[in-house]
Amino acid sequence: MNYFSLVATHSDIDLETVARLSVGASQVASSALQDSSALNGAVTLATCNRFEIYGEAASEADIEAARSSLIAAISNESGLPKSKVSGSFSTLTGQDVPRHLFSVSAGLDSAVVGEREIAGQVRRALVESQGVGTASGGLVRLFQAASRTARDVGAQTALGARGRSIVSVALDLAADLSSTRELAEKSVVVFGTGAYAGATMALLRERGCTDICVYSPSGRAESFVATRGGTALTDETLPAALTKADVVIGCSGSERRVSAEDIRQLRQGIDRTLVIVDLALNHDFDPEVDWVENVELITLESVRLAAPEEQAESLRQAGELVTDAAKSFQEQANSRSVDAAIVALRKHTQQVLDAEMSRVRAQHGCTAAAEEVEFALRRMVRQLLHVPTVRARQLAAEGRQEDYTAALEALYGIEPDDGVAPLAQSCPVHEVSEPRTGTA
Repeated sequence: MNYFSLVATHSDIDLETVARLSVGASQVASSALQDSSALNGAVTLATCNRFEIYGEAASEADIEAARSSLIAAISNESGLPKSKVSGSFSTLTGQDVPRHLFSVSAGLDSAVVGEREIAGQVRRALVESQGVGTASGGLVRLFQAASRTARDVGAQTALGARGRSIVSVALDLAADLSSTRELAEKSVVVFGTGAYAGATMALLRERGCTDICVYSPSGRAESFVATRGGTALTDETLPAALTKADVVIGCSGSERRVSAEDIRQLRQGIDRTLVIVDLALNHDFDPEVDWVENVELITLESVRLAAPEEQAESLRQAGELVTDAAKSFQEQANSRSVDAAIVALRKHTQQVLDAEMSRVRAQHGCTAAAEEVEFALRRMVRQLLHVPTVRARQLAAEGRQEDYTAALEALYGIEPDDGVAPLAQSCPVHEVSEPRTGTA
C-alpha cells in the first residue's frame, strides 16, 4: 500500500499559513500528476482549518519523489518557497494514512470534535478528484472507507447525536455577544455560497432566523437563495444590508476583504452591536474590524477555543471504531496486493499443466485416457496450490506480502507484473468433474 499524505492543520500551524498553502489547491493534484510518473493519484482536502493531500505512489520507493512533486506543485500555485511549503506539512505513510483520514472524516481531528460538516467535505473531495481524473482506484477505496467509518461513528457513538459543528459553535458565540440571544430576531448577512454557507443557512433556519441576506463576490447569490431562501445581495445593495445587520457571517474566502474602515463608515452612529463571524480561511474581513466600536469579531480560533469538550467515553468509542476500521482497511489492502502474485502462480502452474497435457494428447489423442490424466493432474494442482494461496493471505494480513512475492521470484522466477502468455488449448472438456471410463 503506497499511500502517503501531506497534512497541514490548525493543530500544527497557524491558520494564515494554512490559507496561504491552500491558494490554488484545486490545481495541485492535476499539476503534480502531469509532472511526475512517481505519482499515481492524488486527492485534495481543503477546509476552513486544514489543507491535506492524499497521494498514491507508483511504488513504495517512489513515495519521496511523489511527495516532492506535490510540494513543487503547491509552491507553484501558492507562490511560497518549496522549503516553506515542505516545512509546513507533516508527512504520513503506511497505516498512519487511513487512521488519520478516518479520524478526520469522523470529526475527531476537528476544532469542534465530532463536527458534522467534515464528513461531507471528505466525500466532496473524492467526488471532485474523480471529476478531474486525479483519484486512483486505491484512493477511491481509501476515501470510501473513510466515509463508512464516519457513518459508523455517527451511528454508534454519542458524537453523532450531539450535532455540534463549527457553524453551530460560532452561532452560539454570536448569540452570547449580541444584545439578545434569539437569532429569530436578528438580521443576518452571509458571505459566500459554498458548503459552509449552505450549512450556515440551514442552521440559521433551524434556529428561527428568517431575515437572511446572501452576498457572493462571484455573483452566485441569486442561484444560491433560489433553493435555500433568503435575499440575494449585489455590490450595490450590500452596504445597506451591512448597515442594518446584527450578525454577519463570512464563508466565502474571496480575495475581496472588507476593511475595518468600510465597517466603521457603514456603522457610524449606530450603537447596536454588530457581530462578525469570519469562518473563511482566507478571511472575508480584515482582523482590524475587531477594533471598530460596537463590533465583535469571532474567528476560527475563537471557535476552537470555545468548542466544548466531548465526553471521554464517546471519544474512546469513536477512537476504537477508527482504529479498527484503519486496521481492517490495511489488512484488505495488503490482501489485494498479493492477488497479482497468486494469479501469477496459478497461471504459471496452468502453463506447466497445459504443456504436459499437450504431450499426453500428442501420444494418446483426445481420448478418455487423456481426460483421466487431465482430471488427476488438475486435482493435484488444486491441492498443491491450496497451501501457497492460504499462506499468501496470511502473510498479507501480517504485512509481509513482499516476502511472498520474493519467494515466488526466487523459487520459480515468477514476477507478478510480468506479462503472461496465453493459456494452451485443451481438450473440449472445460469442466472435468470425473474421468470417463471405457474406450473412445
